[in-house]
Amino acid sequence: MNHVDQYIVTFPEDTQQILQQIRQLIRTASPDAEESMAYGMPAYKLNKKPLIYFAAYSKHIGLYATPAAHQQFADELAGYKQGKGSVQFPLDQEMPLDLIRRIIEFKVQENQKKKKKLNMDSSKGTRS
Repeated sequence: MNHVDQYIVTFPEDTQQILQQIRQLIRTASPDAEESMAYGMPAYKLNKKPLIYFAAYSKHIGLYATPAAHQQFADELAGYKQGKGSVQFPLDQEMPLDLIRRIIEFKVQENQKKKKKLNMDSSKGTRS
């Protein structure tokens, strides 16, 4: 059992199921992402850069995907409590798994674009 598994099993069964669903969405969208724990929550890196984090609380699931992702989905996230790069999905409402999937996919694409740009800049002998 790894650290993320150990984290997930500390929650009630219904919350564990949601956490596992989010975890699977990340694994499907980014099979190469590195899974670890950071800031006390499951964390994923792709190309050595932060991809996404998530956490469970007593009344919500927190998704931490950076401000750019939240700007991209601003209309759909409008009904949820948000921070600069975070959103809270209440546990007493249906979990918007399709929206979460699309946020993850957006983050994967954003990460890949940054990697391509870095590779192009490196081949020119410059760094951004």
